[in-house]
Amino acid sequence: MSTHAKKLLSSILILSFLLQVDGDGEVAALYHKSHKSKINCPYACARRCRKSSRKNVCTRACGTCCMRCKCVPPGTYGNKSVCPCYAKLKTHGHRPKCP
Repeated sequence: MSTHAKKLLSSILILSFLLQVDGDGEVAALYHKSHKSKINCPYACARRCRKSSRKNVCTRACGTCCMRCKCVPPGTYGNKSVCPCYAKLKTHGHRPKCP
């Protein structure tokens, strides 16, 4: 394998680790604690809560979680392993705070 092909293959592998396709076919960057850029919380929460039966409640809770954690998991449900902070936040009743 040539040097150019090796570089291309390694670039593709790195890109595949950095990007994830969620259940709706959208590409979402993984946010790590060291990630410094700002996330658009209103957009990310609208995308996360679009299939919720209680959109306002979902969006409000998601917005609070997004502001604290600086990330929102991709998709409309689950995928919380992408954003551990988001998954750990609890209500006063010890239930998950973030949708």
